[in-house]
Amino acid sequence: MKNLVLLLGLVFTTTVFAKPGDSDNIVTALKQGNANQFASYFDSFLDIKFPEKDELKNIGKTQATITVKSFFEEAKISGFELSSQRENEGTMYLTGKLLGGSKTYSLTLLMKSRGDKLSIIKIRIN
Repeated sequence: MKNLVLLLGLVFTTTVFAKPGDSDNIVTALKQGNANQFASYFDSFLDIKFPEKDELKNIGKTQATITVKSFFEEAKISGFELSSQRENEGTMYLTGKLLGGSKTYSLTLLMKSRGDKLSIIKIRIN
């Protein structure tokens, strides 16, 4: 019985702390301007909005990765400043400023808990 309680406690602790680690890793990837690491948290399909472009809805992870990497390269993204991070019932919102060559861009991410991992389902860059 003690082993069962211990095992359940361990599973609960691992599940609870896996998601904040994901958000920390996403922020770290953005701070480093690492589009590949950032893209590793994309859901299978997501929506993306770039400045002065139409919103891309329900695009696949591969196409989203190519598109975001291209934006990071063109805009010379080299850093990120976190403004706000909130979680509500399995959904997390993250906002901040992407630091590019001579510009800064507002970034909003919407992430959903998928099992023991956070997946980015919406990216909005202004």
